[in-house]
Amino acid sequence: ADIVDIVVGPQAYHRLPELIARAARERGDVLDTDFAVEEKFDALARDRKADGVAAYVTVQEGCDKFCTFCVVPYTRGPEVSRRADAIIAEVRSLASQGVREVTLLGQNVNAWRAPDRAGDGGLGALCREIAKIDGVQRIRFTTSHPRDMDDDLIAALGEEEKLMPYLHLPVQSGSDKVLAAMNRGHTADFYRGVIDKVRAARPDIALSGDFIVGFPGETDEDFEATLSLAREVSYASAFSFKYSRRPGTPGAAMPKQVSEAEKDRRLAALQGLLREQRDAFCAGLLGRTLPILFERPGRLEGQLIGKTPYLQSLHAFAPASMIGRIAPAQVTAVTPNALAGALADGPAFGGSVILKAGDAETPRV
Repeated sequence: ADIVDIVVGPQAYHRLPELIARAARERGDVLDTDFAVEEKFDALARDRKADGVAAYVTVQEGCDKFCTFCVVPYTRGPEVSRRADAIIAEVRSLASQGVREVTLLGQNVNAWRAPDRAGDGGLGALCREIAKIDGVQRIRFTTSHPRDMDDDLIAALGEEEKLMPYLHLPVQSGSDKVLAAMNRGHTADFYRGVIDKVRAARPDIALSGDFIVGFPGETDEDFEATLSLAREVSYASAFSFKYSRRPGTPGAAMPKQVSEAEKDRRLAALQGLLREQRDAFCAGLLGRTLPILFERPGRLEGQLIGKTPYLQSLHAFAPASMIGRIAPAQVTAVTPNALAGALADGPAFGGSVILKAGDAETPRV
């Protein structure tokens, strides 16, 4: 069309200046939709400047799972892992600039396998290596797929204190029939089994998840199975959505589409349950002392914003010199979106205390 000058794929963003120049010079349409993931990884990481004390580092892109509701495999391409040496070099550079928390990113981040280190394990091994980098005090990763939560990664969650006790692990539905229709490749009991392993390794883990209600063919019984799974797992936070047709995906053409009114009803019921669980988790933190990584100034003079190990924001009055440091703060108030706290007496500390099986059941660090 006359109104379109450039068509660019998700792996070619780093070439936008070149593409714009070509479009102006050639006065014609410019197309670049190749999936040169490694080239983009290298371009985006080159001479990267840190922006704060927390940073995101992409380690994996693409998806091979082909869930029937999702466009990611078609728009992002197949699963591709970035080289381990490039990841380590970028994290080391960021840490030297004051970054203290690193979040490893990927569409299926726990599908990462080192392409440059044959037989050297997966994401668990990478997290252990990153933990050895001077200056790195916290490590997170998102988003994971249940089928890729291998035993080594689960063991790393229990053994490496710099890995934060927070795991986002989408399930989408508690009904095996719906999970099969979604092509998730696992059952509800398989997901429960993964959760049991994670909690055995890291009893203080805070769990997050994704849910879709109203997928084609979902019955009242199927939805009740989702509610049952959510009650059993008990999430600290979660994201839930009504099923929405995505053109070109198998789900869009499936029969027995659920009405919008029924989707609304189911979503309200599920969100009510998840909200109760989130509020209960937050209420359980009231009065406790948590290690907070202070990241930036708050809205009020003398106030700083930081993060708990559970990825919650906490604001407290503290000197600006605390930015970039991890210090204990007592939680003094809880709201749906943030916590308030007060600096505790005693020395700053950098990691979370890992609970072992048999310790207190309530999450604590």
